Amino acid sequence: MEAEARRPLPEPDESSAAFWAAAARHVLTLAKCSRCGEMTLPSDVSCPHCLSTDPQFTFEPVSGHGRIRTWTVIRQSFLRGFADLVPFVLVDVELKDQPQVRIVARLLAPADAPLAVGMPVQAAFEDLAPGVAVPAFVLEDAA
Repeated sequence: MEAEARRPLPEPDESSAAFWAAAARHVLTLAKCSRCGEMTLPSDVSCPHCLSTDPQFTFEPVSGHGRIRTWTVIRQSFLRGFADLVPFVLVDVELKDQPQVRIVARLLAPADAPLAVGMPVQAAFEDLAPGVAVPAFVLEDAA
């Protein structure tokens, strides 16, 4: 019998280690540019706002409250570790305190949950392994 496939785990690098460390503690953070003060996700080699090539990003906690911009229901997955989750919902969320930042993550709700653009959501986390969690969202009424 083949071993059950596990979901892939994040592989933090130098630019994302602080984000994943905070996620493991169930804290949603965004990268803040030390030059212009704007936030982004994911962090990159330059700031998408001021175009600084030396943004010296720091990761700052955010509330995790947001609104659904759009969503899709995943009914078939060819990715290792996701087949047992189908069907599931991926949401594109605009964060309330950082509206220029959008996060795409799994919605921890049934695939047939009644959804609408603008519905409030709250960040949550899925624990994948000891010390490893990934951001997700829950409907705010269910939080």
